[in-house]
This record gives sequence, structure tokens and C-alpha cells, in this order.
Amino acid sequence: MRQLFVLDPIQQINPVKDSSAALMQAAYRASVEVWICTLPDLQAKGSTSWAIASPVIPQPWITQGEPKTCQLIDFDCIWMRKDPPVDDAYLYATHLLEIAEREGVRVLNRPSALRAWNEKLGALRFSELMAPTLVSSRVIDLAAFAKEQGEVVLKPLGGRAGQGVVRVSDSSAGLEALLELVTDQQRLPVMIQRFLPEVMNGDKRILLVNGKPLGAVNRRPRSGDFRSNLAVGGTPEITELTIREHQICDEISPVLRENGLFFVGIDVIDGILSEINVTSPTGVREVERLMEVPLADQIIDCLIGSLS
Repeated sequence: MRQLFVLDPIQQINPVKDSSAALMQAAYRASVEVWICTLPDLQAKGSTSWAIASPVIPQPWITQGEPKTCQLIDFDCIWMRKDPPVDDAYLYATHLLEIAEREGVRVLNRPSALRAWNEKLGALRFSELMAPTLVSSRVIDLAAFAKEQGEVVLKPLGGRAGQGVVRVSDSSAGLEALLELVTDQQRLPVMIQRFLPEVMNGDKRILLVNGKPLGAVNRRPRSGDFRSNLAVGGTPEITELTIREHQICDEISPVLRENGLFFVGIDVIDGILSEINVTSPTGVREVERLMEVPLADQIIDCLIGSLS
């Protein structure tokens, strides 16, 4: 079996923390040939898809072979693990990977779903599970929502890892000026949500594989911040899923499977759904370390089972 991982440049990946590294190493332990490439390495020749890819031995990190021009149909599975932003290069790559999908290759996650499921807007499919939320570019509507809710968070729709997320109250001086700034003078929509003070006790990342929750980690904000993302200083903690969190997973899982979203990370605050992360979900290393479970191996075993 051969699997291709579409990644950021390999030099940027920290194997101690990176979920892609964990998955590559688990695939190697399962006797899978592991290959890597970056977005510029993807090609289409007529109706066939290709990549300039390199074979690797990811354990110990990392021995890379000579790059070769490979037809994508020769891989059993392709992991699209390029980190956001979801920019033009990312979107064009999903179209190239869709050619491979038409040729019969399993692409994770499905290219069409990567385009359709913005990690902020995707959760709106389950708005009844979320805090009160508005997406708009109109300052007057955003300000009215803030006044109604009292305290809110502003989230840029293209942000990642907590970047650009702002907490404000309806009485904050300069609120309308801030809204003008984050909407680029009412050109771009942003998400505004009621602030959940329970986030100070943690924001739970739950990892779902083929719709099944296989691991979770609680992320507690650092002192002086409300953002719990590990990339901005959040601290991972051991956790277990509550009955409510299992209910959330049960409700969204059939939709994820139907859309070809094999590996997904959802964020839940005090039983309230916050985001659905589909591009390159993280948290595998933290779950493995805190829960002492071989999560990456379980993910690869699940994938191999679904391919057979």
C-alpha cells in the first residue's frame, strides 16, 4: 500500500508536535509506503493527475528519497494535510486532487468538502448546537448583535489557530471602528458570537475519524488570554467526553461521513459547538501523550480497514 501526504515543506514540520508527522509515522509502522509532496508539486496532464513526490522513511524523522514524477492513481490514498490559509493555491490544489479522486483514488479529506466547509461557516450547518452567532459585513448589524449579547468574540472567516480572534463588549470604546477594521470597511463578512465565559475552563478539541470520536484534549487558555488554541499558548489537559459531547458527535457524524470528511477536529466549549476543523486537524500528539493511546495508529488502522 502507498499513501501520499500533501504537506507544507517538510522542513517546517516539527515531528514532536505535528499531527501529520504522527500519521506518517503510524502509516510507516503499518508497512505503508509513505510519500510526500507540496502543493506546487501537483500536476494535471490532460485528464490524469500527477505529482513530483518523494518517498520517505519518517521514523526516526526523516529520510527523504529522490523525487519522482508519479501518477496519482498509483497511490491507494492521498492525505491533503496542507495547513491553512485556504488561499488560491490551496483551492487550485483541491481541484487537481479531485482529478485523482475521479480516477478512483481516496483523498482525505474529500476535495469538494475542503472547499465547501469553511472552518467557521461549516459549523452553521448545526447552528442549534452553537452559541448565538451572526455572520455579516454590515457594521450596524454587527454592533446591534454585540449590544444584544453584551459580550462577544469576533472571528475572521479565514483565520486559524486563534489568530485575529477578538473579545469585545457592547460598551467597548471604538467598537464600530473595530468592526470597520475587521470587515475591511464592510467589504468582508466576519463571524460574531456570544462570548462563553466557560472557555476559561477550556475548549475541548475532539478528533473524529470516519465519524467516530477517537480522542480529545482540553485546551486551557494561558493567563491573561481567552484563546485556548495551543498555537497561542493554550495548555493541553487530559479529558473525557461528556454525555453532551457524545450527543454532538452523534448528530454531526452522519453528515461528516456523507461529505467525505474522514478526519475532523471539532471544538466544543461547555457543551456548545464552536468550530469544525477539516483542513489539517491537530491534536494527535497531545492526545497520545496525555491519554497514553496510540491514536495515530488507530487512525491509520481505520483508514486501511475502510480501503480494503
